[in-house]
Amino acid sequence: MPTKFIAIGDVHTEYDLLWAALKAASCIDAQGLPTAPVRQGMYQVVLIGDLVHPKNIGEYTRLLGGESFDINNPEHLYRSAREQMRQLDRIMRYQQAAPHAVHILLGNHDDNILNHRVTLGTKSGLVHLEFDGKRNGLNVPLNLRSWMMGFMRELRVGAVQFAHVGPMPGMVYYDDLFYADQTHKRWWQDTPEYVQMAGLTYGVYGHTQMTGGIHLDAARFAMIDALSYREYLELLLEPSASDPVLSVKAVPF
Repeated sequence: MPTKFIAIGDVHTEYDLLWAALKAASCIDAQGLPTAPVRQGMYQVVLIGDLVHPKNIGEYTRLLGGESFDINNPEHLYRSAREQMRQLDRIMRYQQAAPHAVHILLGNHDDNILNHRVTLGTKSGLVHLEFDGKRNGLNVPLNLRSWMMGFMRELRVGAVQFAHVGPMPGMVYYDDLFYADQTHKRWWQDTPEYVQMAGLTYGVYGHTQMTGGIHLDAARFAMIDALSYREYLELLLEPSASDPVLSVKAVPF
């Protein structure tokens, strides 16, 4: 029997859009819990990763309720971390209500707040310190840490893959080599054949922000870091088939 997969791109603290997308896809009820189709497994929800770290100062300011964000202000770091943890707790409750049907992938920013291997930032010079306890930030509490450490590095449905970055095995481990390799941002343009080389019939990825919305490629993959464009990806799959993909579309909400 075909199963509907609802894949949502990198969140980066745009939690209002996450909840709006889940509501538009009939995946969340008025209590913030999975709807019956999700609980029954008819709908499978996939969050592609990077739940934390705003993409710009404006998003940090929004977390503070409109007060201009100052990275050198410890109170601002504290408040931005607390708001993110509040939303992570809400996502955790949603996922734990239907763990068989709500799948969360480990993005490099999610990994970063657990391990602090490097200090991540943006091209504008903004750095993410709010979860670095050694730099006036907050450490992730044990309950959230334990939950996030269980995030998947990939989800496979037959020969269909959902992953945060791309199809190759080295793209799911966020070590020093990962951050030194700029091809992780460009592979989908330069070497889209990676999908076929990995033995996949279809792949769904985030990590690289798209311009204009979700990118559907003829090489049979989708780049879905486009939540800010108010789109999510809907796939109808027949898991038992050799080529399980029945349909793929970007859905506005």
